Amino acid sequence: MTESVLDYMTRLGQAAREASRVLARASTAQKNRALLAAANALDAARAPLVEANERDLANGRASGLEPAMLDRLALTPARIDEMIEGLRQVAGLPDPIGEIRDMRFLPSGIQVGKMRVPLGVIGIIYESRPNVTIDAASLCLKSGNATILRGGSEAIHSNQAIARCIQQGLAAADLPAAAVQVVETTDRAAVGALITMPEFVDVIVPRGGKGLIERISRDAKVPVIKHLDGVCHVYIDAAADLDKAIRVADNAKTQRYSPCNAMETLLVHADIAPRVLPPLAAIYREKGVELRGCSRTRELLDGDVNEATEDDWYAEYNAPILAIRIVDSLERAIEHINRYGSQHTDAIVTENFTDARRFITEVDSSSVMVNASTRFADGFEYGLGAEIGISTDKLHARGPVGLEGLTSEKYVVFGDGHVRT
Repeated sequence: MTESVLDYMTRLGQAAREASRVLARASTAQKNRALLAAANALDAARAPLVEANERDLANGRASGLEPAMLDRLALTPARIDEMIEGLRQVAGLPDPIGEIRDMRFLPSGIQVGKMRVPLGVIGIIYESRPNVTIDAASLCLKSGNATILRGGSEAIHSNQAIARCIQQGLAAADLPAAAVQVVETTDRAAVGALITMPEFVDVIVPRGGKGLIERISRDAKVPVIKHLDGVCHVYIDAAADLDKAIRVADNAKTQRYSPCNAMETLLVHADIAPRVLPPLAAIYREKGVELRGCSRTRELLDGDVNEATEDDWYAEYNAPILAIRIVDSLERAIEHINRYGSQHTDAIVTENFTDARRFITEVDSSSVMVNASTRFADGFEYGLGAEIGISTDKLHARGPVGLEGLTSEKYVVFGDGHVRT
């Protein structure tokens, strides 16, 4: 690259701003045509995708990437299937753009309502997971937004291979190539430029480790949609069904260890702990999960349970490690979650409606669940087709951010020569 990073990113920003105006007026059929053509391109490019991903994985292993990062980086056949299905599902979703709601006549005679519109240009900064390239591109495209995607250097070959498929989709629908741009440089200065261009970028969405997100939140000059930690809890209530409790607590921890919606702390009511913890501990040990427990947990299990420290209650492990605490009441469970949690995803297992209702009312998280694994906190599982990320902020968007989270509203007013007196 002969031009400076700043000049390069400025050029991308200018092109994205121009493309956003084209996308804002694109028809639903045109956007869907691009999504479906990109899905077909991905399906036809499985071998090149795997080859590019293998280059990234080999480089990652050589540079000492942790197993959790390598897991996120891998493009397995199943994940390619998920990307293709995600594109097709987003194409099948209702288009929110142009929807007008709450039209009403006012005493002056004018009619006032709200129209849903794109945000404009969205910058996505993410690490490892190349499937984020498809999730972000598809949701931004369907919601009428241009996007600039800056993936991690560890996934550069995978992201470029995916980008080629997206470009085929855009071309098939006669949409500008700049509607979806993948940053080609791995220079970290590109991130600094992207987050400080309010004249070209309307929103930044960071997806990655806590250090990345803290830096973006601190230095960005444009609004940021983000979450910092995924300290997720499952609370097994005294009124829990034993089989449901074991199934949910097992899945929430062991279905996959690296995602931000995996359970990190298990809370168990003292009345049910003697019946539910021993079989759960056996399952965890069989799967190689390290257990760290409070003194009551260690006494009950009388086995290989390490002592949990204060730091363990705050920890997001992204690994086969689980903290366990026995509590005396629903109140104590809620207090623990609201003190140590990250307002991401928390679940209760109970057959008591009053306890369930109190839990979902008082736990201040972006997703709160009853008798379901925290692993469901995901845009695809919520029927959003995909997600741009998960927000634990309270303004604009919260929880998995899908199409509606990438839009705003403006007032529209209809009159018939009306003037204000």
